[in-house]
Amino acid sequence: MLHKITNLTVRDVRFPTSLEQHGSDAMHTDPDYSAAYVVIDTDCGLKGFGLTFTLGKGTEIVVCAVEALAGLVVGKSLQEIVSDFRGFYRLLTSDSQMRWLGPEKGVTHLATAAVLNAVWDLWARAEGKPLWKLLVDMDPKQIVSCIDFRYITDVLTEDEALVFITCVDCFFRPPEDQMLREGYPAYTTSCAWLGYSDQQLKQLCTDALKSGWTKFKVKVGADLEDDIRRCRLIRQMIGANNTLMIDANQRWDVAEAISWVSRLAEFKPLWIEEPTSPDDILGHAAISKALAPLGIGVATGEQCHNRVMFKQFLQASALQFVQIDSCRLGSVNENLAVLLMAHKFQVPVCPHAGGVGLCELVQHLILFDYVCVSGSLSHRMCEYVDHLHEHFTSPVVIHDAHYMPPKDPGYSCEMLESSVQRHQYPEGDVWKLHINK
Repeated sequence: MLHKITNLTVRDVRFPTSLEQHGSDAMHTDPDYSAAYVVIDTDCGLKGFGLTFTLGKGTEIVVCAVEALAGLVVGKSLQEIVSDFRGFYRLLTSDSQMRWLGPEKGVTHLATAAVLNAVWDLWARAEGKPLWKLLVDMDPKQIVSCIDFRYITDVLTEDEALVFITCVDCFFRPPEDQMLREGYPAYTTSCAWLGYSDQQLKQLCTDALKSGWTKFKVKVGADLEDDIRRCRLIRQMIGANNTLMIDANQRWDVAEAISWVSRLAEFKPLWIEEPTSPDDILGHAAISKALAPLGIGVATGEQCHNRVMFKQFLQASALQFVQIDSCRLGSVNENLAVLLMAHKFQVPVCPHAGGVGLCELVQHLILFDYVCVSGSLSHRMCEYVDHLHEHFTSPVVIHDAHYMPPKDPGYSCEMLESSVQRHQYPEGDVWKLHINK
């Protein structure tokens, strides 16, 4: 079947997570986890589902951007798209008028991610495979053909990318059954949102330790003395041998970041995440250099606009941990480019997740990275946040602090229709009740 696309719809879906301070950090104090949720219909009845993540206000702007892209998608067949996926990616990102609103950044790129995520979901469903398995089974040449190498060939050429993937096949391809048995290692951010009380933090840490968690991330950046107290509390709770990371969510200037994190060095964090503006590549490089003697790395990427910025972060040795995001970059296509560049520079990938559906999506990418690109688990883990998974038809499965590989066909981002209807903004029942209050 050609699976001709007959319709594309997008809805504004929001969850009032701010009521309980879920997701709160030094810069985003009251997030309502939200999504621009896309459904693609085809002439044979098969559907594709995709989304991009937002924090509430402004989701309606992303919805408008998706609707502006819909005309480039409807009428095409799945076969037509995947036979020249690079061309289709460039069609969405390089429309001669729409690109003025980016290019390949901001609202238009979030919209592009939502649309492309739905297309990848459709392709995986058409093949009857979970997306990670679709990628793992794909011929290396076909994988490379999905990537737009424009602007990154000074670091990664198409031929190099092909060699990287092919070499893993030739010399050592990690067995898929290892992942199926053991899963991919994860860390939790759910215990220490900035708005949580000490009592809540203690209880969540206790519960997490009982469930097998050994890697914990703490939000910092609002008040130094409070950060010292909370980091000391967390370190006492989790013990000296477990892993601690800290995340400032872009709060500081460069010198302030260096000074502030130096004060937290006694708690031995593995990394400081997003210490300054996500656009300041040289600032991150300066922070990385200053903190290296303390044994603290820099992690960033969840708000890194595109593959070009990741290229420059890697060139400048500005990060020690790459944090891809399944909805910030241009879907699977652009994330493939970043995974391969990170492999070339030998920088471990530790994806950003959480929000609405980010865990469900990014688990596929990191499984592909392990099996087909990096072949390593050294200094690698994927973020997990225990919120909102119950709203998905194929929710993420965590066992003993590991992501268990999805088995259902698709990209795992189909939401329950009942949840979509209840949380659609502003007409859903949840929001009618919330707004009336």
